[in-house]
Amino acid sequence: MVVVGNGALGLSLALVLARRGQHVALVGEPHRPWAGSAAAGAMLGCFGEITTSLLASEYGRAKLELGVRATRLWPDWLDALAEETGGDGIRTADGTTVVLNTVGIPEIDDASFAAMRAELVRRSEPFEDVDPSDIDWLDSDPLHRALKAVHIPGEHAVNATALMERLEAAFVKAGGVLAPELAVGVEHTGDRVTGVTLASGRTLTAGQVVLAAGARTQDLLDRLPAGPRIPRLVSGYGVSLLVATQDGTAPRSVLRTPNRSFACGLHIVPRGDGQVYVGATNIVSAEPHGSADVRDVVFLLECAHRQIRRNIWDSKVSKVQVGNRPVSVDGFPLVGQGGMDGLWIMTGTYRDGLHLSPLLAQEMAGRILGESDGTGSGLEDFTPVRPPLRAWTREQIVDVAVDHAIAIGYEQNWRIPVDWHGWIENDLRPATARWAEETDPEFTPTPELLFHSRLAPGLAKLLREYYAVTRQHWPV
Repeated sequence: MVVVGNGALGLSLALVLARRGQHVALVGEPHRPWAGSAAAGAMLGCFGEITTSLLASEYGRAKLELGVRATRLWPDWLDALAEETGGDGIRTADGTTVVLNTVGIPEIDDASFAAMRAELVRRSEPFEDVDPSDIDWLDSDPLHRALKAVHIPGEHAVNATALMERLEAAFVKAGGVLAPELAVGVEHTGDRVTGVTLASGRTLTAGQVVLAAGARTQDLLDRLPAGPRIPRLVSGYGVSLLVATQDGTAPRSVLRTPNRSFACGLHIVPRGDGQVYVGATNIVSAEPHGSADVRDVVFLLECAHRQIRRNIWDSKVSKVQVGNRPVSVDGFPLVGQGGMDGLWIMTGTYRDGLHLSPLLAQEMAGRILGESDGTGSGLEDFTPVRPPLRAWTREQIVDVAVDHAIAIGYEQNWRIPVDWHGWIENDLRPATARWAEETDPEFTPTPELLFHSRLAPGLAKLLREYYAVTRQHWPV
């Protein structure tokens, strides 16, 4: 069988299948262009990612359940990798500390922080309320100071680069074969998959093909008969930085804020040897990005400098990293059979792919090997062949989009007269509602897609065409 995509998801699935004695070829260029995993902070947790909008829909709550289950798999997953490859541990952070600071807005930060803490209590998960003044390494600007903090001892982080290397080494040791090329097409006879075509012109013959190539999976789906019946993928382009700190120190845990401004919150992840990972931005676009925009690098550095530690300003940027998260147009994963015999899809995981990788790899392997039909997996709603999931009303989506748009201004330290906030919001809300109606009279994209498509004609065109095709295959 062939697995297309050598990021965290593709590698993990290929490894599980190889461990099970299957003959597996893993397709992907060694330098992993466009991959989200390559630029990830690799935080192994789900509670720090909680938002009120996530908990507001049954699909969001189902996704959180997957995250909780995945968290419990990571200790054994890492132990097995260490045993198979003979390497040292690759964990870089001892837990996660979520900080509520003065930068955010109540509708997002305060609400999500409270929702996160309530969910921890409801599930009897270990956590500790922390006085921000007691947090080691936190030294924010007074105007951006922390108000509250929660430490979650079970949400760690790993070195993403080391994880990719460890997964690949274990896969090869288990008998897997690397095909270090770009896949450009899926071969099929009628509705039956027969293999994969590579950029070199070679064809790998296989009766089972898994597409786990992140945002680039869409290029392959566009060439398949089943493609129009699957929610389209776009890119959540993001920039992260590796920084050698001025004083050679780093925090012990992940330091992060709640998710906001259409992104995953500011986060600092220790990487060892006096280095920290600073992440991350999120701009939804029709096509993956291969390089960083200057504004995103400046934004990240200013956020870290103001909100976390002032002397980062005197530190050295070691590396600028770019990744592309695979985002489906309804915001939820695409996991399962791909609408053709022998075709499987595992992508659309947005920010959660690396964290979910051990769980999804085992679930998908069971289905491919005929051991499970997926019932009871928690993934039933996320089958790839589906109409777009409608998790929220249009009014809810518009409200969230406006809140996050306003939050961008505060996080970028805008300076406007106090009463202008109301003027801007009063104009932005009806304009956003009109844009939703212009995009489609019935379907509404996710808040970040709705927001970014106003300024991106290509993204707006993609949405309109997708909804038109959806009506042909899934009558409203």
